[in-house]
Amino acid sequence: MQKRTLTLAIALAAGISGCSMLPMSEKAGTPEQQVVANYADIAHATFEDAYLTAVDLQKSVDMFIANPSAQGLEQLKAQWKIARAPYQQSEVFRFGNAIVDDWEGQLNAWPLDEGLIDYVDGDYQHELGNPGAELNIISSKQLQLGSETLDLAQITSDKLADLNELGGSEANVATGYHAIEFLLWGQDLNGMNSGAGERPYTDYVQGADCTGGNCDRRGAYLKAATDLLVSDLAEMRDQWAAGDSDNYRATLLTDSPEQGLRKMLYGMGSLSLGELAGERIKVAMEANSTEDEHDCFSDNTHYSHYYDAKGVQNIYLGEYKRVDGSVVSGTSLSDLIQIKNQSLDSSLRAQLSKTDSTLQEMVDLAEGPQQIKFDMMIAAGNAQGEELLNRSISTLVEQTRYIEQVAAALNVDALNPDTADHEF
Repeated sequence: MQKRTLTLAIALAAGISGCSMLPMSEKAGTPEQQVVANYADIAHATFEDAYLTAVDLQKSVDMFIANPSAQGLEQLKAQWKIARAPYQQSEVFRFGNAIVDDWEGQLNAWPLDEGLIDYVDGDYQHELGNPGAELNIISSKQLQLGSETLDLAQITSDKLADLNELGGSEANVATGYHAIEFLLWGQDLNGMNSGAGERPYTDYVQGADCTGGNCDRRGAYLKAATDLLVSDLAEMRDQWAAGDSDNYRATLLTDSPEQGLRKMLYGMGSLSLGELAGERIKVAMEANSTEDEHDCFSDNTHYSHYYDAKGVQNIYLGEYKRVDGSVVSGTSLSDLIQIKNQSLDSSLRAQLSKTDSTLQEMVDLAEGPQQIKFDMMIAAGNAQGEELLNRSISTLVEQTRYIEQVAAALNVDALNPDTADHEF
């Protein structure tokens, strides 16, 4: 162990940082600067993967709309799930990087009042007092909002962006992954029983065989929402690209490395604690509410939670496995802590591994023979689900405590990860 630490110290001093993607001008500097630069590398690779998988989704959407079929819809659903994996790993960059958090609402806002977008079941329950909850954009060529008339004869990406969070309501989600998810699966009317949404492919068939009405406009909405998703992801990918003196990466790397480390650790702690343990698991479990399930139409929530946690692990270990199997890696927070406090590094590594294995249990329960999805785990009286979810919350909370200790060891004081007003 002594030899490994000495070798590491020499490597850090020499600027050796694994499979770094940095230009030569960015490879020099202190170990802390190299850690922040590697963080930017990982952000760029993660957002680029999210972009590339969204482009594949876009191509599948175009083919499906041209020739709707049951097989084509299943292919689209599978491609949507593939696209979710890298995006969820990018959420660790939201907290601490305002440019990401301000942008995120157009891509991943939830839960949504689906009546804003399309037809819904007669027992549909929406947010009280939301004027947009039953507007049904797909069936309406114009919308009347007070004294204002909105022209929706053509459904375009720009118009959908303007309608997102209509009237200031966060429930009026017109764009992003979850709007697309609803267009592919439809409402999940199974409550806490087995089964996801069951939208028929004929909702996109033109002519007499069209179900749900307005099949042409539904196809136009799906295409516009997917095109917007792709363009938004391209924008964020470019913000983290090397070689641009006027993007967010350049701003991050010209700031003090202490600020970069703070953003990294705050993002890791806030996603672990307030967002994942709190908003995405605790709220849904305590309320026994499928409306608070993250991927509620597709029953893909277990994977979203797993990849959120994977994003936190990526940042501490300083490596990200891309969708093509290649690995982006470099000088890491773990490298810095090994020199300062090897016991703390070992403890956080072990806790990250425990979180990974615990959330893998959630995936295995959802995808295994029992097929107990997240909306079934949160049902009142499901002792197995309650135990697993409480254990998931506990390991995320403990993980955050170690992240705070890492911050203190690196002289990042008063980290205060976001709790989202939850008590743990």
